[in-house]
Amino acid sequence: MPTVKPNTQIGDEMRPMTDAEYTQWQTDNAKTQAKAEIQVEAQTAKLATRQAVLDKLGLTADEAAALFG
Repeated sequence: MPTVKPNTQIGDEMRPMTDAEYTQWQTDNAKTQAKAEIQVEAQTAKLATRQAVLDKLGLTADEAAALFG
C-alpha cells in the first residue's frame, strides 16, 4: 500500500508534501514523541521517589497531604 502523505499549506496553497517535507515531518514527529516519552518517564521517576520517601517515613499519600497540604 502506498504511503499517503499529509497535506501542507503554504499561504493559500494546499498541496501534498514533497518527499523532503514528508521526511522532515516524520523526523520532527519522532523527536516530539521521544521528548514526550522522556517527560513521562521523568514524572514517573519523580513520583516513585516521592513514594519511596513517604514509605521510609511510614506515611501514606493521604497522611502526607493532610500534613503538608
